[in-house]
Amino acid sequence: MTADDLLARHRAVLPSWMPLYYDEPLELVAGQGRRVTDAQGRTYLDFFGGVLTNSIGYDIPEIRAAVERQLRTGIVHTSTLYLIRQQVELAEKVARLSGIPDARVFFTNSGTEANEAALLMATNYRRSQQILAVRNSYHGRSYATIGITGNRGWSASPLNPLQVAWLHSGERLRGLLARLPEADRIDAAVEDLREVLATQTSGDVACLIAEPIQGVGGFVHGPDGLLAGWRKVLDEHGILLISDEVQTGWGRTGTHFWGYQAHGVTPDMITFAKGVGNGFALAGVVGRAEVVESVPAISFSTFGGNPISAAAGNAVLDYLLDNDLQANADRVGAILNEGLRAAVGGLPGVAEVRGKGLMLGCEFVHPGTAVPDPGRATQVFEACRAGGLLVGKGGLYGNVVRMGPPLTLTEEEAREGLAILVDAIRSGGTAGEVAA
Repeated sequence: MTADDLLARHRAVLPSWMPLYYDEPLELVAGQGRRVTDAQGRTYLDFFGGVLTNSIGYDIPEIRAAVERQLRTGIVHTSTLYLIRQQVELAEKVARLSGIPDARVFFTNSGTEANEAALLMATNYRRSQQILAVRNSYHGRSYATIGITGNRGWSASPLNPLQVAWLHSGERLRGLLARLPEADRIDAAVEDLREVLATQTSGDVACLIAEPIQGVGGFVHGPDGLLAGWRKVLDEHGILLISDEVQTGWGRTGTHFWGYQAHGVTPDMITFAKGVGNGFALAGVVGRAEVVESVPAISFSTFGGNPISAAAGNAVLDYLLDNDLQANADRVGAILNEGLRAAVGGLPGVAEVRGKGLMLGCEFVHPGTAVPDPGRATQVFEACRAGGLLVGKGGLYGNVVRMGPPLTLTEEEAREGLAILVDAIRSGGTAGEVAA
């Protein structure tokens, strides 16, 4: 079968709103370490990891062995109506790592479901359907999570079961806060929150949900300490704080295990997914016991925390901690971050290189302006593939190249990928930019 045959079959049976990367879409058929191979036999260095999901990489013996041990028992699924040893052990680890005292854990299958569950808990605990969310955010594809997603490109429905009020994201390139000196932005954001509460809500808001670094939004983030500034105001009103760590969790930012920890604050709930399963469907909520226990009726997730995914999750967390992958993300991420800034940070059309650890973005604009240039981002994106490197795209305007490699990325691989990326950025510009 040719790639064209598979593409035609894909288009015949799958919805058109499910996008495929690249002008000539890829079928990945094998992977090992940080590299994947397509159906034509070409191998690529993977700097996107299934959208930051393959956090340990591909074909990892320790994870494969853990899953195979569980498969050999014959128990693939039992339902949470029975005790699941792997689930209990994983919940104990997540609760301990969360930093939340007396925490409870509820497992789901995806980040969308995790955020839905957190909203269910928060609205029941506070007896309110009013939610604070952040502009340029993304929290999932379900009915409620679309309603709290502040990015029109991912908001598939104008209808919303929640009453949502929006806060400024604190991004550095655009918006009202971008006009202010960095040192003034937290105070301005806190002032904005107070005004939003006074003018757009009836006061009894359930929660604020925020990503420490906005994933789909193009790895945009406000100043460290922003969540703490907001938290002081939230506490005055009894409003809960939910940290959406679907992309920032598990040491990916390098300096901290969770993104929220850069802000000097502890949330009431954390939602997690992606990297904890390394490709197996695994996600969930960890939060204060009294909040999680506020659900007033029976509820469970059929496949959430099933024996296979939980076995994988236990192996992923053990591997991550035993090999100190957080420190590796910090060290190797610095090679990419500093290398990109030095090589292309001053080029016309490169508005910003940003991010933390192994969560990095490069935003493209038309030279001399802040006008987004998605065409340039696409050129770089395609050029990276031609050079043997897979990256991602994102941002509110589709003008950000995103990088979220496996946390096991080596220094040698980082330099290899950096060289391909720099070449793609330079070759994707005008002759004058290349000369620069």
